Amino acid sequence: MTRLLGISGSLRRQSFNTMLVHEAARLFDPETFEFADIRFPLYDGDLEDAEGIPPEVQKVADQIAVADAVIISCPEYNKNLSGVMKNALDWISRTEGNPWLDKPVAIMSATAGRAGGERSQNSLRLCMQPFRPLILQGPEVLVGGAQNHFDDDRRLSTESYVTFLQSLMDDLKTRT
Repeated sequence: MTRLLGISGSLRRQSFNTMLVHEAARLFDPETFEFADIRFPLYDGDLEDAEGIPPEVQKVADQIAVADAVIISCPEYNKNLSGVMKNALDWISRTEGNPWLDKPVAIMSATAGRAGGERSQNSLRLCMQPFRPLILQGPEVLVGGAQNHFDDDRRLSTESYVTFLQSLMDDLKTRT
Protein backbone atom coordinates (compact mmCIF):
# COMPACT_ATOMS: atom_id res chain seq x y z
CA MET A 1 0.00 0.00 0.00
CA THR A 2 1.50 3.32 -1.08
CA ARG A 3 0.86 6.27 1.24
CA LEU A 4 1.47 9.72 -0.21
CA LEU A 5 1.44 12.94 1.79
CA GLY A 6 0.96 16.34 0.16
CA ILE A 7 2.01 19.67 1.66
CA SER A 8 1.28 23.11 0.22
CA GLY A 9 3.32 26.09 1.36
CA SER A 10 0.33 28.34 0.71
CA LEU A 11 -2.73 28.67 2.91
CA ARG A 12 -4.82 30.61 0.38
CA ARG A 13 -8.15 28.96 -0.40
CA GLN A 14 -7.60 29.12 -4.18
CA SER A 15 -3.86 28.38 -3.96
CA PHE A 16 -2.23 27.23 -7.18
CA ASN A 17 0.29 25.30 -5.06
CA THR A 18 -2.51 23.38 -3.38
CA MET A 19 -3.98 22.67 -6.82
CA LEU A 20 -0.56 21.46 -7.98
CA VAL A 21 -0.22 19.12 -4.98
CA HIS A 22 -3.58 17.58 -5.78
CA GLU A 23 -2.67 17.22 -9.46
CA ALA A 24 0.60 15.54 -8.49
CA ALA A 25 -1.28 13.14 -6.22
CA ARG A 26 -3.74 12.34 -9.00
CA LEU A 27 -0.88 11.53 -11.39
CA PHE A 28 0.99 9.53 -8.72
CA ASP A 29 -2.20 7.55 -8.00
CA PRO A 30 -1.38 6.23 -4.51
CA GLU A 31 -3.56 3.84 -2.55
CA THR A 32 -3.76 6.51 0.18
CA PHE A 33 -3.35 10.27 -0.11
CA GLU A 34 -3.41 12.71 2.79
CA PHE A 35 -3.12 16.49 2.62
CA ALA A 36 -1.25 18.03 5.55
CA ASP A 37 -2.65 21.06 7.34
CA ILE A 38 0.27 23.32 8.28
CA ARG A 39 -1.77 26.08 9.93
CA PHE A 40 0.58 26.10 12.92
CA PRO A 41 1.19 28.86 15.46
CA LEU A 42 4.38 30.82 14.82
CA TYR A 43 7.32 28.94 16.24
CA ASP A 44 8.16 30.27 19.71
CA GLY A 45 10.55 28.49 22.05
CA ASP A 46 8.67 29.87 25.05
CA LEU A 47 5.42 28.36 23.73
CA GLU A 48 7.19 25.05 23.19
CA ASP A 49 8.64 25.14 26.72
CA ALA A 50 5.28 26.00 28.27
CA GLU A 51 2.97 23.76 26.25
CA GLY A 52 5.16 21.31 24.33
CA ILE A 53 4.66 20.42 20.69
CA PRO A 54 1.24 21.58 19.46
CA PRO A 55 -1.01 18.63 18.49
CA GLU A 56 -1.37 19.91 14.91
CA VAL A 57 2.42 19.90 14.52
CA GLN A 58 2.73 16.38 15.93
CA LYS A 59 -0.03 15.21 13.57
CA VAL A 60 1.88 16.40 10.50
CA ALA A 61 5.17 14.95 11.81
CA ASP A 62 3.38 11.62 12.26
CA GLN A 63 1.90 11.87 8.74
CA ILE A 64 5.39 12.43 7.32
CA ALA A 65 6.81 9.52 9.31
CA VAL A 66 4.27 6.98 7.99
CA ALA A 67 4.14 8.28 4.40
CA ASP A 68 6.02 6.38 1.73
CA ALA A 69 6.70 9.67 -0.05
CA VAL A 70 5.95 13.38 0.31
CA ILE A 71 5.14 16.01 -2.30
CA ILE A 72 5.63 19.68 -1.47
CA SER A 73 4.53 22.63 -3.57
CA CYS A 74 5.70 25.98 -2.32
CA PRO A 75 5.06 29.47 -3.65
CA GLU A 76 7.77 32.09 -3.91
CA TYR A 77 7.35 35.10 -1.66
CA ASN A 78 9.92 37.87 -2.07
CA LYS A 79 12.39 35.53 -3.80
CA ASN A 80 12.21 32.88 -1.08
CA LEU A 81 10.05 30.08 0.30
CA SER A 82 6.87 31.10 2.08
CA GLY A 83 6.99 31.92 5.77
CA VAL A 84 4.30 29.33 6.48
CA MET A 85 6.49 26.60 4.93
CA LYS A 86 9.57 27.69 6.89
CA ASN A 87 7.51 27.85 10.08
CA ALA A 88 6.21 24.31 9.46
CA LEU A 89 9.75 23.00 8.93
CA ASP A 90 10.93 24.72 12.11
CA TRP A 91 8.11 23.23 14.21
CA ILE A 92 8.44 19.74 12.72
CA SER A 93 12.18 19.81 13.45
CA ARG A 94 11.31 20.08 17.15
CA THR A 95 9.39 16.77 17.24
CA GLU A 96 10.95 13.51 18.46
CA GLY A 97 13.06 11.69 15.91
CA ASN A 98 13.36 12.89 12.34
CA PRO A 99 10.32 12.04 10.22
CA TRP A 100 12.09 13.37 7.10
CA LEU A 101 15.13 11.07 7.33
CA ASP A 102 15.56 9.16 4.03
CA LYS A 103 11.98 10.09 3.02
CA PRO A 104 11.52 10.44 -0.76
CA VAL A 105 10.37 14.01 -1.42
CA ALA A 106 9.33 15.73 -4.65
CA ILE A 107 9.36 19.52 -4.72
CA MET A 108 7.39 21.70 -7.11
CA SER A 109 6.07 25.24 -7.26
CA ALA A 110 3.46 27.42 -8.89
CA THR A 111 3.61 31.20 -9.00
CA ALA A 112 1.85 34.10 -10.67
CA GLY A 113 5.25 35.34 -11.89
CA ARG A 114 7.09 33.98 -14.89
CA ALA A 115 9.96 32.20 -13.05
CA GLY A 116 7.61 29.67 -11.46
CA GLY A 117 9.25 29.56 -8.05
CA GLU A 118 12.82 28.58 -8.86
CA ARG A 119 14.21 30.52 -5.89
CA SER A 120 11.63 29.12 -3.50
CA GLN A 121 12.61 25.61 -4.54
CA ASN A 122 16.29 26.37 -3.99
CA SER A 123 15.63 27.83 -0.54
CA LEU A 124 13.32 24.93 0.37
CA ARG A 125 16.06 22.46 -0.56
CA LEU A 126 18.52 24.34 1.68
CA CYS A 127 16.08 24.45 4.60
CA MET A 128 15.40 20.72 4.33
CA GLN A 129 19.05 19.68 3.98
CA PRO A 130 19.63 19.19 7.74
CA PHE A 131 16.74 16.68 7.88
CA ARG A 132 18.37 14.46 5.22
CA PRO A 133 15.35 13.55 3.09
CA LEU A 134 15.84 12.04 -0.36
CA ILE A 135 14.85 15.06 -2.45
CA LEU A 136 14.42 14.29 -6.13
CA GLN A 137 16.58 16.53 -8.28
CA GLY A 138 14.25 16.72 -11.24
CA PRO A 139 12.59 17.19 -13.48
CA GLU A 140 11.93 20.62 -12.07
CA VAL A 141 8.26 21.53 -12.06
CA LEU A 142 8.09 25.33 -12.08
CA VAL A 143 4.64 26.53 -13.12
CA GLY A 144 5.05 30.22 -13.95
CA GLY A 145 1.97 32.33 -14.68
CA ALA A 146 -0.01 29.64 -12.86
CA GLN A 147 -3.29 31.47 -13.32
CA ASN A 148 -3.05 30.54 -17.04
CA HIS A 149 -2.33 26.83 -16.54
CA PHE A 150 -5.22 25.50 -14.46
CA ASP A 151 -8.73 24.95 -15.77
CA ASP A 152 -12.06 25.57 -14.02
CA ASP A 153 -11.86 22.10 -12.42
CA ARG A 154 -8.51 23.06 -10.80
CA ARG A 155 -6.66 20.66 -13.10
CA LEU A 156 -3.32 21.45 -14.68
CA SER A 157 -4.20 22.13 -18.31
CA THR A 158 -0.89 22.83 -20.07
CA GLU A 159 0.50 19.69 -21.66
CA SER A 160 4.19 20.48 -21.05
CA TYR A 161 3.61 21.02 -17.32
CA VAL A 162 1.53 17.84 -17.09
CA THR A 163 4.37 15.95 -18.81
CA PHE A 164 6.99 17.29 -16.37
CA LEU A 165 4.76 16.59 -13.38
CA GLN A 166 4.00 13.05 -14.58
CA SER A 167 7.72 12.38 -15.02
CA LEU A 168 8.45 13.67 -11.51
CA MET A 169 5.67 11.51 -10.03
CA ASP A 170 6.86 8.45 -11.98
CA ASP A 171 10.35 8.98 -10.56
CA LEU A 172 8.96 9.47 -7.04
CA LYS A 173 6.95 6.27 -7.38
CA THR A 174 10.14 4.30 -8.10
CA ARG A 175 11.55 5.54 -4.75
CA THR A 176 8.68 4.13 -2.66
